[in-house]
Amino acid sequence: MPYTHLLEQVDIFADLDTERLQRIAGLCTERRYDKGDIVFQENTDSDELYIILQGEIEIQVDPRTLGISADESPGPTTIATLRRGQSFGEVALVDEGLRCASARCAASRTKLLVISRNDLIQMCQNDFEMGYILMRNVASDLSLKIRQTDLMLREQLLWSPRR
Repeated sequence: MPYTHLLEQVDIFADLDTERLQRIAGLCTERRYDKGDIVFQENTDSDELYIILQGEIEIQVDPRTLGISADESPGPTTIATLRRGQSFGEVALVDEGLRCASARCAASRTKLLVISRNDLIQMCQNDFEMGYILMRNVASDLSLKIRQTDLMLREQLLWSPRR
């Protein structure tokens, strides 16, 4: 499969052998986006995992989704910029809850690999070892992202002016 080499470089697929990566590559579909396109919106259903083939993706949160008025908020804020080989949307593999952020294309001719949650979960149910490795890697990836977000929040609390 043409995507196997890229999947080898994606953190959540670490420690999976070539045969398993080839099976995962068989689940992938490629989608193309232009700069400014929205891949998914905050507070929408999550059912896909994304891997960047080309381009950049901005992960954004919008304080207005918490009820903060447009007067108090400048709108969506970019909390991370992702590039080739990075994945996003992993929370969809853990649950089918609502997206906690939006994903927006930051570069022209962005190409993404998309993997359906249902297809990947079915594959994991048929191969428990692969499922264990994948979910361990997802947990590690999400843990790192939680720690980074925690540090960012602490920094904002420490350095933001008191009201």
